[in-house]
Amino acid sequence: MAVTDEAIEKIKEMIVSGALRPGDRLPKESELAARLGLSRNSLREAVRALSLIRILDVRQGDGTYVTSLDPQLLLEAMSFVVDFHRDDTVLEFLAVRRILEPAATAMAVSRLTEAELDALAAQLDALGEAPSVEELVSADLAFHRGIVAGSGNTVLCSLLDGLSGPTTRARIWRGLAREDVVGRTLREHRAILTALRDRDAEAARSWATVHIAGVEHWLRSTL
Repeated sequence: MAVTDEAIEKIKEMIVSGALRPGDRLPKESELAARLGLSRNSLREAVRALSLIRILDVRQGDGTYVTSLDPQLLLEAMSFVVDFHRDDTVLEFLAVRRILEPAATAMAVSRLTEAELDALAAQLDALGEAPSVEELVSADLAFHRGIVAGSGNTVLCSLLDGLSGPTTRARIWRGLAREDVVGRTLREHRAILTALRDRDAEAARSWATVHIAGVEHWLRSTL
């Protein structure tokens, strides 16, 4: 194991064991290095790496702290990695979205309030019947984000938000290539919203699956 990796692992063990808790300030560099049996250089590299993935927060002139370790904060690092996807992996991102998002939609059935459902309906109404592809995709992202947020699961919400980047270009590409995509997308959004209003979890799950699988199926046949 590389020295920096060992340093990262030792700090991780302190956090997992509870020796360091969310919001705690790390001991002084010299003290912590001596306690962990590390060189100050390897400790410094470990702290830098852990700060990049939001485990630690380095505050200039104040010290280094453990972050809140909130899942949404930690998963922001995933969206950075996802941005480096290759075009030939977009189908894999779509497949993961097809697995996760219908589950989140079903979970939202019992949690979304009537006011929140009215807001989703207002978004669809404001879009009109003939939006541009760019307007449609932007509204599509907002529509699904609103539903997933209603699931009450911040981890699921963050994961799906991170997956939106690679699939956005596929949705725009599909919108430009197929004449029926606008009408079909709007109809499927309405069907999902109706299932949510009816508090029908299985119908909501099924319509979300159909909706997401449509993009995946089109891209698979195109490629």
